[in-house]
Amino acid sequence: MRRISGILSAALILLAACNVAPPERSKRTSSTPSPEAQAIPSEEAEAFAQQREEMVTKTIKNRGITDEDVLQAMESVPRHQFVPEEQQAQAYGDFPLPIGFGQTISQPYIVAMMTELLELEEGEKVLEIGTGSGYQAAVLDELPDVEVYTVEIIPELAQRAEETLDKLGYTDVHCKQGDGYHGWPEQAPFDAIIVTAAPDHVPQPLREQLAVRGRMVIPIGPRGGYQTLWKFVKQPDGEMKAYNKGGVAFVPFTGQGIRGNEEGGGWPP
Repeated sequence: MRRISGILSAALILLAACNVAPPERSKRTSSTPSPEAQAIPSEEAEAFAQQREEMVTKTIKNRGITDEDVLQAMESVPRHQFVPEEQQAQAYGDFPLPIGFGQTISQPYIVAMMTELLELEEGEKVLEIGTGSGYQAAVLDELPDVEVYTVEIIPELAQRAEETLDKLGYTDVHCKQGDGYHGWPEQAPFDAIIVTAAPDHVPQPLREQLAVRGRMVIPIGPRGGYQTLWKFVKQPDGEMKAYNKGGVAFVPFTGQGIRGNEEGGGWPP
């Protein structure tokens, strides 16, 4: 089931979450008002909802994203709740924003595009490498009956993201603090893997943890430069069929895993 905001009043529902999905598609099960509705005045909630709607129409849908579940997720998740308070006025602009510790929240279009490229179906399991603010995990969790696992290497960000997700009702997202290079072997295999920081090769553990016919979306390129966004599909023989999805700019992969495997360790597939 998809998440659904609790009922304070019919009017508040419309203000706090424009175009909320039908109950059978929602994972939100709380009977209390949504944290967004409780935390801010209705005028501000209405303004943010309007900005979300405009973001989806102007910067996502008009640029070719067609998956209705992805569009609904992007309109449902309160992006401003995942950025520092001083950045909230800019939360729905189509650009990345700093979230501390040298990390960013990706621009909305990139979040939507990478999510659509995963081609997730009901009942599938997805692993995110690089939780960051928790926003991408929330978008994934809004998709129908998708099980979300996410790993963040920076302890402070991992804790903050988990607290934000819990506050907003995304309590069934599985969070872990650790080096994403190694994935989450105890929960493998995954039907899809999304990587939101850029290594210079495909980490071998992620290749191994991807199910046959699973999809991986990952930016690859040199530290400090632009990267190429790749979509890989794992073949029955273990090979990874590659699709070039264009140039991107992500923060670099960090941690002992990537530093200990800088000679390639997984690329070319």
